[in-house]
Amino acid sequence: MALVNTEEVSAGLAGMSGLNAFRQIGLMLGLAASVAIGVTVVLWSWTPNYGVLYGALEERDVSTVLDALRQGGIEAKLDEATGAVLVPKGNIHDARIRLASMGLPKGVSAGFDALEDKSSFGVSQFMEKARYQRALEIELARTISSLSNVKNARVHLAVPRQSVFVRNRKKSSASVVIDLFPGRNLESGQVSAITHMVSSSIPELDVSNVTVVDQRGKLLTSGSANLQIARTGAQFEYINKFEQAYIDRIERLLEPILGSESVRAQVTADIDFTTSEQTQESFNPDAPALRSDQTTVEESSGAINGGVPGALTNQPPGAGAIQENIGVEVAKATPSSRHRREIRNYELDKTISHTRFSMGRLKRLSVAVVVDDKITVVDGNSTRLPRTPEELSRLSNLIKEAVGFNVQRGDTVNVMNSSFTVPEAPEPLPEVPIWEQGWALDIGKKILGALLVIIVLFGILKPIMRSLATQSREMVPVNSATGSAAVGSVEGMAEDTVTLGAAQDIPAIPAPGSYEQNMITANKAVEQDPKLVAQVVKNWVASDG
Repeated sequence: MALVNTEEVSAGLAGMSGLNAFRQIGLMLGLAASVAIGVTVVLWSWTPNYGVLYGALEERDVSTVLDALRQGGIEAKLDEATGAVLVPKGNIHDARIRLASMGLPKGVSAGFDALEDKSSFGVSQFMEKARYQRALEIELARTISSLSNVKNARVHLAVPRQSVFVRNRKKSSASVVIDLFPGRNLESGQVSAITHMVSSSIPELDVSNVTVVDQRGKLLTSGSANLQIARTGAQFEYINKFEQAYIDRIERLLEPILGSESVRAQVTADIDFTTSEQTQESFNPDAPALRSDQTTVEESSGAINGGVPGALTNQPPGAGAIQENIGVEVAKATPSSRHRREIRNYELDKTISHTRFSMGRLKRLSVAVVVDDKITVVDGNSTRLPRTPEELSRLSNLIKEAVGFNVQRGDTVNVMNSSFTVPEAPEPLPEVPIWEQGWALDIGKKILGALLVIIVLFGILKPIMRSLATQSREMVPVNSATGSAAVGSVEGMAEDTVTLGAAQDIPAIPAPGSYEQNMITANKAVEQDPKLVAQVVKNWVASDG
């Protein structure tokens, strides 16, 4: 069934030609406004709701972002008033995720490229140095922004003017402000890489003079004052990783036996981070070795003239007496001496050892393990039974072997049985109402647009065409002799007639019947359209004359 009958349209056009010029212009404007309203409503209902993806961006970033979105199949446009990038509201999160994976937008202005666009003719040396330093800062910021975790970066350089005197020279310094992506952090190695990169790019810039700060104002570099704190933090992190490694080892060992949710383990490690050196020299007395042996023997015999030098010593001896046994006496009186000296050198077994104890030496290990009760299912009913001491002892021995238990080191292992609490089921998240979802607004707009179009067609256009068709039938040429056509036109008017402008609604006239009914119909016609009745009367008089 057609919305507007073609016969009514043709009759309406014929009826509109019978109106005066003012009414024709008003009717045409009304029709044009109705059609414009319908087209506008259709376009509005089928146009998606746009939201702001990014606000003020650099010109290079705007073109790059738009190209990336269009290549990804996401409709995007640019707000001419604010310069913001707009996308459909339902695609905002997808667009941001896609751009973040591509590292967009960069948000860094031109660096050394800006020096090529500006002529240096007539520029002072100070301005040239300022431009060079600014370009260097931008280039460093652009390099730092190329890291995967960094969204944006700014670099500030403090390069003092150097003096010709060495003792008056000052060192350069730099500050780096980093804007990280949500949920991402920089590791200590990455921060160290940034500081070394900046210090290597600036002459006479030490690594200790580079400061790195994130967007929350947190200092990422550790200066000399915070060096001890940084070491303590590194030691704490090392202890946590060390203990977690033992915990994972114990849980991976016991979970296949007890169940994935039936064991909990904690490990405490006492680690010594002191660095010491020891040198030891030892000898083995049980294994001597003769290296050299030297023996000296001295012997002497006969009289020895000796005494205190003087006159008596130099005098000749007196006359001697003759004795019978002279040979025996001489033998007894002859003196003799013997001296022996012996030197022996031994080599002993000597050991010299130099020991250096490194940091992170494990001094003591404490392990605590809690296991759940044994669960048995009988006829669909679960029953909890405590672990026997034999089972706990076997588990304890198994844990000792897994962690490398050492009695001399003072390690301890404690295994305990306890009933675990069954966690409650989490409450479901509340559902988002339909009217708050993105697709609901688009569907509502389309339904509202369709209703408005139907109202325009059936409430405005169709009644106008019907009214014009009625007026076309009323303006049929009247027979000057009888005037029957005019009367017939009044009697043959359709029901539910609607007119615009000065035209008024004519009620339905029933078929000719009794005399009273005809009089009532004629009176109503006179009251509502006296001009038409007067024209009919004039035709009658002219025909009778």
